[in-house]
Amino acid sequence: MADYYIVGVAGAGAVASLLGFVFWYYNSLVRFRGLSTMNTTASMEFRNENCVKKARNSEAVGTTDVIVVGAGVAGAALAYSLGKDGRRVRVIERDLTEPLSIAGENLMPGGYLKLIELGLEECVDEIDAQRILGYVLYMHGKDATVSFPLERFQSNVAGRSFHNGRFVQRLREKAASLHNVSLEQGTVTSLFEENGIVKGVHYKDKGGQVLTAYAPLTVVCDGCFSNLRRSLCNPKIDVPSYSAGFVLTNCKLPCENYGALVIAPPSPFVFYPISCTEIRCLVDVPSRNLPSVSDGKMADYLKTQVAPKVPPQLYTAFISAIEKKGNIRIMPNKIMAAAPYLTPGALLIGDAFNMRHALTGGGMTVALSDVVLLRDLLRPLQDLSDPSTVSKYLESFYTLRKPMSSTINTLANVLHKVLSASSDPAMEDIQQACFNYMKLGGVFACGLSALYSGLSPRPLNLAFHFLAISIYAVGLMLLPFPSPKRLWNGAKLLWVGLSIVLPFIQSEGVRQMFFPLTVPAYYRTPPGNERKP
Repeated sequence: MADYYIVGVAGAGAVASLLGFVFWYYNSLVRFRGLSTMNTTASMEFRNENCVKKARNSEAVGTTDVIVVGAGVAGAALAYSLGKDGRRVRVIERDLTEPLSIAGENLMPGGYLKLIELGLEECVDEIDAQRILGYVLYMHGKDATVSFPLERFQSNVAGRSFHNGRFVQRLREKAASLHNVSLEQGTVTSLFEENGIVKGVHYKDKGGQVLTAYAPLTVVCDGCFSNLRRSLCNPKIDVPSYSAGFVLTNCKLPCENYGALVIAPPSPFVFYPISCTEIRCLVDVPSRNLPSVSDGKMADYLKTQVAPKVPPQLYTAFISAIEKKGNIRIMPNKIMAAAPYLTPGALLIGDAFNMRHALTGGGMTVALSDVVLLRDLLRPLQDLSDPSTVSKYLESFYTLRKPMSSTINTLANVLHKVLSASSDPAMEDIQQACFNYMKLGGVFACGLSALYSGLSPRPLNLAFHFLAISIYAVGLMLLPFPSPKRLWNGAKLLWVGLSIVLPFIQSEGVRQMFFPLTVPAYYRTPPGNERKP
């Protein structure tokens, strides 16, 4: 009861005023602009030419409406959605074989809802995908079960975890099933640009022939290792840690349909099922201390530093997995805020454009949300032939995506920072406060899980929970009475907390994140639909 008293009384005044502002602000947001009004598919007319030209010593292939570079989750989903709307889409993917990736295995409930909006929900069928209803947190011998708030949704809505490659192949199959979508293997070497306008791409096909493909709009979504992003944004990539991933077999998670997140030094690690017989373990390893896999040092690190903190039900399978030759794979955890250039004829989406730490598994949710938004923005456009006008109109995309992207990005990056080991006592206090806050359950745990699951993508709600956790942490520190030392430690805790949160909020853009109604691009209307004075 004391925990609830701290949160309720100590924060009553600040929280009440913040909530009042939240309700006013979001009512204004819905009143001024609703993307649901853009869902009417415009009738489209397309040219039928299939010309072959010579351009810069390379053979040119027929013009299409949209070129999509990359056929991962974002690229394949976008190609399908635009193809369903009647666009002629050419997808160029470097490798069309099934990807073998340890990333992109968690689809949060908010991402599954976006999959439904795109008509692609069947892509999680027949791949042995597992339903995820939440996570169990473990820390210092205690546990806290945090469920996704799914009560107001249909029974099929939940998180899904699976083999990434199987999911991607299903998306590609759906895209390729449309007669107006062509999916081909090739390596895009550069964008084809004239007078500052992107007219298409130069690429090498499967046989090594250099070709040029033309389209009035090129969407680049070639993943976290994109070689085209420097032409379209200002990439500032940080790699705070790596994930060591491996598969456990012959075991079951402590709680069925729930993943497991273990918060323990030197860094957190997570378990989740990727099939009915396999459990993925991802161990966060700080970049400054990455052991080598080839010489066995990574296996030794996992056995000595991580295994003692593994839940007992998984310990034997954990040891067997790290001893299995070739089972451990490494993935960099990249963070990159969206910093696009307004480039006529081209657009960036997916991990090529924006990345967050993989701890909360929110990447696919952000990508699919971007696809839904871009599809809805393009629907009213019958003609894409004026790149400058279309580019100015699509500038609104970068602001309209912020509720989902900035909420998941900020929470993922902050949680990784907080849950990683630190020698600073204030950091340890914040870490313990976060765990205790989630253990409170009710509106506290459900509120945070709604944010990282993509079910409630509201930056102001995120700010509210950050504030509530801070009040809770300071309140615990001041009990049973606020001595001068405790007051000093409380002030230090607030300072350390702000130093973690504010840089990530700043990188997302304070104005776009919290006050999008003040951004001129928010009010862009489709070309030809501008209001007349």
